[in-house]
Amino acid sequence: MSPGKPPLVLASASPRRLDLLARIGVVPDRVLPTDVDETPLKAELPRPLAGRLAALKAAAAAAASPGALVLAADTVVGVGRRILGKPADAAEARRFLALLSGRRHHVYTGVVVVTPEGRSLSRLVDTILTFQRLTEQQIDDYLAGGEWQGKAGGYAIQGKAEVFVRFLSGSHSSVVGLPLFETAQLLRGVGWLRP
Repeated sequence: MSPGKPPLVLASASPRRLDLLARIGVVPDRVLPTDVDETPLKAELPRPLAGRLAALKAAAAAAASPGALVLAADTVVGVGRRILGKPADAAEARRFLALLSGRRHHVYTGVVVVTPEGRSLSRLVDTILTFQRLTEQQIDDYLAGGEWQGKAGGYAIQGKAEVFVRFLSGSHSSVVGLPLFETAQLLRGVGWLRP
């Protein structure tokens, strides 16, 4: 931690978010995963869910970290009004991949920074992707590799699923779990990261 800068707390257990932050030279002083209920509200759509969960995680980490700058994020995959969370098992991951096959979907990532004074700043990034039409064999092979586990939508773009992506408009790093441009802008905005 640099002199005069508050400690940075990352409210996430995701190793992918740590890796992404390292790419822009940001190393959190503390990693503090939060235990918030990620169940969507009745009729809640994917976009507002991503923003709400990021804000909940940021607030929980800020309450446990007085004097710190807190960074939180949440990523939600949406097909129309439908939310594709982290699949419970391979059968659900198969259903997700079959649904994504040959069609467009959105990946929303909410990012929230809470200052030591309690001020909250946020961004919500919408990335549009289209998967190629997937064969049963491609789905079988992907599921056998296990990458789907713990991943929203049942896939990891930073892994073997990247070959399925026919079109992407928006932030690649957001699909991985943290939009680097917007995150850096937020950290610069509060004076934690140099312009």
